[in-house]
Amino acid sequence: MSEAWGRREEEEAEAELSELKAGSAVGRAGHLAPLNLPQDQALRPDQQNTPLHPPGATRETSPSPSSEGTGLLSLPWEMVARIASHLPAQCVITVLPQVCRALGGVGEDSTAWQLRARRLIGPGASFPVGPREGFDWPTACLEMEELISCWAGLSEKEREGQGQEAGPAGDRGAGLQEAGEAAVASAPGAEGGRAGDGEMMEGGGLLVDGEGQQRVQEGGGAEAGEQGVGGERQNEPMAGEEEGGERDGGEGLGERGGRAEEGVAEGEAGEGEKAGGREGDLSDPPGPSAALQRFSLPSGHIAEVNTVLLVGGEGALCASGSRDRNVNLWDLRGGARGTLLRTLGGRGLFSTHRGWVWCLAARGPLLCSGSFDSTVRLWDLGAGGTERGLIQARAAVLCLSCQSDALLAGSYDKKVSIYDTRAAEPLVKSLRLHGNAVLCLAADEQYILSGSKDRTLACPDRAGDRCLEEISLSSYLLSMSYSGKEVWAGDNHGMIHTFALRDGLFQPVSHFDVGHHSLVTGIHNSAGTLYTCSSDRTIKIHLPSAPPRTLCSLRHQAGVNGLSVEGGVLAVASGDMCVEVWRPQR
Repeated sequence: MSEAWGRREEEEAEAELSELKAGSAVGRAGHLAPLNLPQDQALRPDQQNTPLHPPGATRETSPSPSSEGTGLLSLPWEMVARIASHLPAQCVITVLPQVCRALGGVGEDSTAWQLRARRLIGPGASFPVGPREGFDWPTACLEMEELISCWAGLSEKEREGQGQEAGPAGDRGAGLQEAGEAAVASAPGAEGGRAGDGEMMEGGGLLVDGEGQQRVQEGGGAEAGEQGVGGERQNEPMAGEEEGGERDGGEGLGERGGRAEEGVAEGEAGEGEKAGGREGDLSDPPGPSAALQRFSLPSGHIAEVNTVLLVGGEGALCASGSRDRNVNLWDLRGGARGTLLRTLGGRGLFSTHRGWVWCLAARGPLLCSGSFDSTVRLWDLGAGGTERGLIQARAAVLCLSCQSDALLAGSYDKKVSIYDTRAAEPLVKSLRLHGNAVLCLAADEQYILSGSKDRTLACPDRAGDRCLEEISLSSYLLSMSYSGKEVWAGDNHGMIHTFALRDGLFQPVSHFDVGHHSLVTGIHNSAGTLYTCSSDRTIKIHLPSAPPRTLCSLRHQAGVNGLSVEGGVLAVASGDMCVEVWRPQR
């Protein structure tokens, strides 16, 4: 080790090593007993991919165990574990098992991984947020170390280079209620209703009345509303006006009142200018380190990008959905800035959808896009993005979750619908779980979670028609990520909420202020990572502890409408018609 080994280091080692249980499954014989294993328990050099000794070294200097008790493995096991704790998690997981079976056992000690996680998280925070039983400690430590190496430890020059001047906000949702209500009204048998009374929200936003028109084509297909309050995007539906008036002879069906959250007007003080002094303060926004490459995808949309999704494994492909009604498919492997492969479309379509594209989901080669035109279109990535099918919903589709056996869709008509994408009649069932629009979904093979503007989180029974549980909140959720036994969600006030699965029920754990001051429009969580973005023009990267440890805060030039993370690649949907990408340097 590079630092001098003094009394303080000895005390730290003694405190940590005292927590290691003697006689654990890694093969030690007892407390401070030398690890002299029989020669036949070590792999021979010809059985390994990693040499046991450096070139030019004699066989006697190898760290392999020997009958004379020389080498690394002759040390007490606690000292070996202490040395291994200073190696990167990637080395412990992938390299040490190739050296010999004994060193490979270092990675099987759960207590050692918990000590490593404690050092990474730091004092004053607990980890994990959910149950510890069955938690994947090695993966969590590996992901945290990779996240820290990419996003933390920045120089002042790097911070200045990556921070951008804040521009007008592009808040998600302008026009959502508008198009949503019109879509519901135009659908046979659909219910519609005016939003509730205006209310003040954190950061100065106000729910206000708004009016507009919605045009639909003959045949009941709703067109997307394309006008919002001040042209800004927000995260809830309101009545909007079809751009350019009537299309293709479509007949206007009249006006319907609606409401929207008013974003930060240009010239007003931004949310990031609030007093604070806490970590991640927007007055000093750090940027990513030299370990990351940042670029914008070439111009491919002519309107605000609402949603983005990385697919294809390791962030190889990127799909983006926009208010220009198109879904673009990008190849991030080609060139320094990515390449536009195609704009998805079917026969007789001048665009991917006939309304704003609001959400994307994928599973394997299947890509699904949901729109204000009350449809979900299915695309086959394995065939270059050709059209695979169409699902006709009864209202604007606001969120999607694609599972191996079903496609879940949350819509403006307060319902969660379950579809079988392989069937000629895809609708399996439709559950009305909420009293307002369904804004976010998360699911696995066993559970479904839906968040609504009625300020509830519902968990329906996948096999039946009942709701297993309903959690009432003081705000409504706009984005949600479900990983392992933890759920992380962002609300309309900039807060992050956590829920844990215990005894078959999701229980609220806590809520945290991570520095967002407006709608949390996107969130991604895994065992060792947490990404959030907001209409306050910021993207934040955290360690997923309680409270989260913020590593980096990026300021964008416009409101951020969503994010996607895969294989260390981060892509964000922007209100300025572009997609920003951060990926590890090649």
